[in-house]
Amino acid sequence: MGKKYLMAIDAGTGSVRAVLFDTEGNQIGVSQQEWFHREDPRWPGSMDFDWRHNWQLASGCVRDVLKETGIDPGEIAAISTTCMREGIVLYDENKKEIWACANVDSRSDDEVAQLVRMDPELEREIYAKSGQTYALGAIPRVLWVKNKMPEVYDRVRYLGMFNDWLIYRLTGVLAVEPSNGSTTGMMDLKTRTWDPAIMEKVGLQSDIFPAVIECGSPAGYVSAQGAAETGLKEGTLVVTGGGDCQLGTIGVGVVDAGQAAIFGGSFWQYEYNTASGQTDPDCRVRVNCHAVPGMWQYEALAFKPGLVMRWYRDAFCQEEVRRAKEEGVDPYELMNREAEKIPAGCYGMMCAFSDIMNYISWRHASPTFTDFGFEPEKYNKYTFYRAIMENTCMITRGHMDLVREATGGAPKEVVFAGGASKGDVYCQILADVLGLPVKVPVVREATALGAAILAGYGAGIYPDISEAARKLVRWHKVYTPNAENHAVYEKMYGPWRKMYASQLALADQHVTRYLWSAPGI
Repeated sequence: MGKKYLMAIDAGTGSVRAVLFDTEGNQIGVSQQEWFHREDPRWPGSMDFDWRHNWQLASGCVRDVLKETGIDPGEIAAISTTCMREGIVLYDENKKEIWACANVDSRSDDEVAQLVRMDPELEREIYAKSGQTYALGAIPRVLWVKNKMPEVYDRVRYLGMFNDWLIYRLTGVLAVEPSNGSTTGMMDLKTRTWDPAIMEKVGLQSDIFPAVIECGSPAGYVSAQGAAETGLKEGTLVVTGGGDCQLGTIGVGVVDAGQAAIFGGSFWQYEYNTASGQTDPDCRVRVNCHAVPGMWQYEALAFKPGLVMRWYRDAFCQEEVRRAKEEGVDPYELMNREAEKIPAGCYGMMCAFSDIMNYISWRHASPTFTDFGFEPEKYNKYTFYRAIMENTCMITRGHMDLVREATGGAPKEVVFAGGASKGDVYCQILADVLGLPVKVPVVREATALGAAILAGYGAGIYPDISEAARKLVRWHKVYTPNAENHAVYEKMYGPWRKMYASQLALADQHVTRYLWSAPGI
């Protein structure tokens, strides 16, 4: 019987899912379960990961998708995994999980302050080697375990990421791949492997690193226990996966140097591919290993644009929510129809939410709307709604400039995927602000497809990761910039930057509260 299918297991921030694809990249079935990462009341900002319960959810998704599709598990050629990045799992000498936290765990303020006191220049030194600062990296978190839970720290023998944890549960093989492993701040970007010297400098164990297996390489085979728990066939090939953004870029065909993708979800990521692991001299932007071997990515993050949109919908657009239910459409569709009627630039109104990324001193001004008038025919709830979209696209323009300054490179077009790409208005505003064509793929939730492509590559079905991505990705629509609107946004960009700087200064002076700030700031 021929091997017809590829499986991706995707551990996101808010849910876990198992997705089945055929070898042409068509989604055959999916099973998804929401999960939650709870705060330990003793430790404000903590985000604990419950590995026992969450493995039950993950294995349940695999069983459910096999049941729902009715396929023979023996027809699965290979499986790969992907996940939210930055979450870490610590294991003891028997490779039993003993501590884990999810991605934006922020309990380690004390530890960041300790690291800065230890050596004020060390963070820049670590960034130059690893592409990471203390803001999202694992170093302050492991130091937190050492300081606050020494009885756990003394037992730590291995550190890994969630996608590698899923493979460990399936196969019994514990290893780490470089795309997500590099987000720890403990790897050398150039060599794509661990750098124990970084751990020695911060006073942490430097021998807790599993082997590194490159993305798309065979990791192991489904064990008897893995088969019993998931319904998969024992002996099925499991292929090393990668971090969600890196696999997302594979899933939308952004696989070559000089290409870029924007993922618009709860957070927005701008990803720019380079053939070099060089970092930014000013430490403003993150650099990760790509899941395509021999490729790296500059990454700039905008905080919470998707959550801002959800807040605005729920706080001010109850009528649209009610009507949408009656009409059987998405509330955003009704909101977008009205926002489309508002001219570019929102009559001069601006807002501030997330800042353009500054990785070494990462903080965001208090949310605000400004420079609006009292004419309701101009400044109504749809103007404010459109201003939120324009603001997010301005941030993305800033991220593109930032990466251009650091690398000397910029894309000729961008791929836009994720939830925000579902509406024409957002896509057009993005094209108009950037002054570039914006391509939207048919498969917009592309992370699982990226994992399936790696699975197929590891199984020998696809001879080349990049070639497979280019072949399997199909395009929904291309949005070309409107020259008049682009001119409006170009004129608006400078004043928006000045307005944001003044709002950030208010937060720095503690007149207002930060939208978010990194631990230790």
